[in-house]
Amino acid sequence: MASTQRKILNIFAFRRIIIPVVIGLGVIVYMILRDINRGNLSGITWSWNAGFYFFCSLLMLVLRDAGYIYRIRLLTDKMLSWRKSFQVIMLWEFASSVTPSVVGGSAFAIFILAKEKLGAGRSTAIVIVTALLDEFFYLIMLPLVFILAGIDRLAIASNQIHVLGYTVGTMGIFYVGYAFISLLALLLSYGVFINPAGFGWILEKLTNIPFLKRFKRDARMMGNQVIETSAELKDKHFKYWAKAFGATFVSWTARFWLVNFLIMAFAGPIGWADNLLVYARQLMMWVIMLISPTPGGSGIAEYFFPIFLREFIKGPQGDLSTIVALFWRLMTYYPYLILGAFILPLWLRRVYLGRKLIRFRKTH
Repeated sequence: MASTQRKILNIFAFRRIIIPVVIGLGVIVYMILRDINRGNLSGITWSWNAGFYFFCSLLMLVLRDAGYIYRIRLLTDKMLSWRKSFQVIMLWEFASSVTPSVVGGSAFAIFILAKEKLGAGRSTAIVIVTALLDEFFYLIMLPLVFILAGIDRLAIASNQIHVLGYTVGTMGIFYVGYAFISLLALLLSYGVFINPAGFGWILEKLTNIPFLKRFKRDARMMGNQVIETSAELKDKHFKYWAKAFGATFVSWTARFWLVNFLIMAFAGPIGWADNLLVYARQLMMWVIMLISPTPGGSGIAEYFFPIFLREFIKGPQGDLSTIVALFWRLMTYYPYLILGAFILPLWLRRVYLGRKLIRFRKTH
């Protein structure tokens, strides 16, 4: 037990937490020095309308986490109390904040749920289901919002990136990321809901390819996890899935609309057409953040925010996209680093020391 605690604490050691903070703030400071002048800042005027929109952005933050907390409690069949559900979600967000976005906090989430006496199989099933629900939301909402916002208005101009002899723009990265998410959701859905054994067979064949052989062990483990997930979910009824997707919809909608309200707090109200376009641009930006190699997308998120949304954050005071990006990250990223650092020791004390005390009392 002690060695496991040490491993977990090492993952969230101070040096790991400080890295994304330095990267993110470093990029923001550079962009502020480059883009913002005294005239821009002095042009910011606060009014009751601005205060209202800022309050709405804080409300979206609360709704985002409330949806996640309700969903994890639902997926565990209410085996977790509201307090435990809150701790699990905050630690999950904490893990996602200090690990590269391409890795995410899923492995740690399985560990957390298993320590909440849910069992390894069920914990794995819950994490896979949350990933599927998130991907379903994205795959459903993206084309819908794109059509409503106007597909002809989505393209953005950005610098070209040269990778392995290929030239790729921001839109190219988005298309590749969306294709990857679609393929992943399709394969997981096939494995969980249709043919778990067949999913494992596909992974086995794929890892027979020479340059993928080193992933064979992980592929077999994932195949087994999908089989366990399918068994866990086979008796779930429509009402269960409706509630789970409803909570997912609330969380992700609030996540994106937080930015809409934050933009209106600084730049003033914008029409519904532009609000939908801001929403659509965020859906595009999220793909790029998802494949970021930096912890929690730090640096990448701050850099791409103005690229996608600068045109909506202009007014008499000039371009304030960098300042809005800073407030966005201060609200949606850094709080989880702070909360996680406080909650992690309390959680470890509860799941480890608490059980030791129970065993001690039973033996005496």
